[in-house]
Amino acid sequence: MTGFVALAVVAGAALVGVGLVVAGSWLVRVVAGTRRPLVAAPHVGGMPVVEHAVSRWHVRWPTLALVFLAFDMEMLFMYPWTLVVARSGPAAAVEMFVFLGILLVGVGYAWREGAFRWS
Repeated sequence: MTGFVALAVVAGAALVGVGLVVAGSWLVRVVAGTRRPLVAAPHVGGMPVVEHAVSRWHVRWPTLALVFLAFDMEMLFMYPWTLVVARSGPAAAVEMFVFLGILLVGVGYAWREGAFRWS
């Protein structure tokens, strides 16, 4: 197969897959205005719904998640760095401190914007 034929096959398979997903969602959808409340209500383990689905969602959660990802990426890069810092010398230490400085700027920005205050 040439590159263009392979690309056409993959694009065709992607289009067929998207079509199947759209058709499947159309078949199992709940039509607005139906008189079947048990079908249209969200499943809550058999209990009646007492609050809106997003009523417990706090607007600060995405910002807090980004701060968590910053610390998570820090640890992801620090573990391999500890293995090569002795062989690489001071250049590796300088690079890590530059990386930590960039993360510190992000944490400082989040702190300034109030991401760590929950009230």
